[in-house]
Amino acid sequence: MNKYETVFIVNSELDEEAAKAVVERFKGVIESNGELESLEEWGNRKLAYPINDKLEGYYVLVHYSAPPEFPRELERVFKISDDILKFLIIRKDE
Repeated sequence: MNKYETVFIVNSELDEEAAKAVVERFKGVIESNGELESLEEWGNRKLAYPINDKLEGYYVLVHYSAPPEFPRELERVFKISDDILKFLIIRKDE
């Protein structure tokens, strides 16, 4: 199991309840494939540059441990979700 850090940005045009549902969905995906260490919801923040004509996004930071093949699956799920504007998955050194 490797340690990973993931930041993803949820579309801020969703209402608060829908954004929480998206966060819970991805939390469930991570928990079913690895061990969740921490999840921080940073809330709505201004984007550094427009993404799909959006100027704000709902930021979430997740730390977890997972098998080496899991990040590719998580990336696939992020890409097919219309509610995710951007994401970044980083493997942390021990």
